[in-house]
Amino acid sequence: MKLPLKYREYVDIESGERRTHHIHQTVLQRAVTEAAAKANLSQRVSCHTFRHSFATHLLAAGYDIRTVQELMGHRDVSTTMLYTHMLNRGGLCVRSPLDVDVR
Repeated sequence: MKLPLKYREYVDIESGERRTHHIHQTVLQRAVTEAAAKANLSQRVSCHTFRHSFATHLLAAGYDIRTVQELMGHRDVSTTMLYTHMLNRGGLCVRSPLDVDVR
């Protein structure tokens, strides 16, 4: 699906190539908001929602908290640890190191 994002095209004077400028962040933000409205989502959705989702999915996939901290650009690990409450796994989801397939 092609998003209806607007961008500016120009022709490079030296090479004669057709190029595009980066879109402004508000264009993407508006497109995400409009897509959420078209999908009849009741909760507010923004580009920042994807950031939270990314971090939560990394933690759910078993990445360690320090790796996620670095990827998210957090200075303090306690900021990254806020994402762990979303997992809500409890003690039943703890896997034994013997159960992990290490090929």
